[in-house]
Amino acid sequence: MSTMFRSLSARNYRIWFIGALVSNAGTWMQSTAQNWVVLTELTNNDASAVGITMALQFAPPILLVPLTGWVADRFPRRRVLLVTQSLSAALGVTIGVLLLTGLMTLPLMYVFAGTLGVITAFDNPSRQAFVSDLVAHENMSNAVALNAASFNMSRLVGPALAGLLIVAVGTGWVFLLNAFTFGAMIVALLLIRARDLTPRASVGGANRLSEGFRYVVGRPDLLIVFMLVFIVCGFGMNFPIIASTMALEFDQGADGFGLLNSVLAIGSLTGALLAARRAQARVRVIIWGVALYAVASAVSAFMPSYWFYAATLMFIGFAVVTVLTTANAVVQTTTPPALRGRVLALYLAVAMGGTPVGAPIIGWVAEQWSPRVAILAGAAAAALVFLIAMAWLTFSGRVRRAEGRRFRLTLDDTQPIEIIPPPNFSDELAASTPVPLPLPTHLRAPAGRPTSPDRRRTQRPASAEIEN
Repeated sequence: MSTMFRSLSARNYRIWFIGALVSNAGTWMQSTAQNWVVLTELTNNDASAVGITMALQFAPPILLVPLTGWVADRFPRRRVLLVTQSLSAALGVTIGVLLLTGLMTLPLMYVFAGTLGVITAFDNPSRQAFVSDLVAHENMSNAVALNAASFNMSRLVGPALAGLLIVAVGTGWVFLLNAFTFGAMIVALLLIRARDLTPRASVGGANRLSEGFRYVVGRPDLLIVFMLVFIVCGFGMNFPIIASTMALEFDQGADGFGLLNSVLAIGSLTGALLAARRAQARVRVIIWGVALYAVASAVSAFMPSYWFYAATLMFIGFAVVTVLTTANAVVQTTTPPALRGRVLALYLAVAMGGTPVGAPIIGWVAEQWSPRVAILAGAAAAALVFLIAMAWLTFSGRVRRAEGRRFRLTLDDTQPIEIIPPPNFSDELAASTPVPLPLPTHLRAPAGRPTSPDRRRTQRPASAEIEN
């Protein structure tokens, strides 16, 4: 099998990939329909209302991050996903029925957006960490990238199909159809063989909820990654606000809005597939991805027509997915398995938490001035964090002059080594705590007869025995 698709050689992962592909298509259909309903049916082209809806949907992962990460590490992830997927399906049916009966209001949509956010808060850490249960460690980075490819393949179809269905039959049926797509994921989870899953380390009680926080704080490279992801998601992932308002600016309807989503997905899919080819996820790829996003966003703000603007979205999609896929792989491949769920919950809280911060700002800027000004604001924020990351690379000692080359720089991008210091360490403790040395084989006491302390102190080291 090709290196790009090597994770598909595992039966469990193949089943997961197919189920996720169908489910993600429905999710993108619902996302497109939800934002269009708020913008055009529940309000009079109010971008701020779209921003509030997105903020309510993405805020729970921040507020619930300690609990959701612990759940992902403590309980069987397949069972957690069965519950969350079932609840998501029920929520889609409820929203669809309310829209079809004309009972949906903007406050009710806010409530459903918040409820969906709570379900997603528990679903995403378990979903992301579940990948490590499906494949071997050496294929983990590839599996993460293929997950992103599946997500963006669905993005190619979902928004465009949603746009056509909204025009043809209305938004309510889009929500109902999405509810049925969750069945594909539920069936896939039931077909996965539990005996073939990678065993996980057990996690203790509630006193360990903070271990994920402490681990991340002790990893400067992860802190930089989290900062970059926060800015890109806070401004770059507010695409529903920007795309919907830009579609209206170019006199496009729901079908034009859906097409913009699909064009963005072309670049996103390309970025995900290229990430799948890389043997190892590296921080420098994330940094240069942020730089590309800043440049592409700034260029898109000055596009004079709908099709020129759509063309720039391919580069934006490529940059955003390169950043997010590589960051996800860095987190998963460099975090101990026992902490992976909690660290991933933090990562997803940062990724999704950027939206509640950025969405209202972007929506307000687009409403007060124009969506082009909002795009430029996002590009400026990305450029700023790129400069901060480059400064960290320089002053962290990772950038230095190459040996034998006077004017060439090299980057030490090796993975950090996990160091677990002893608790409450002090000089007094070190001075009073003996360090036992191994005894030579012929001097070890038989089982059940301990060696006296005096005899242990007088023994020669093993090296002396070898010399004799």
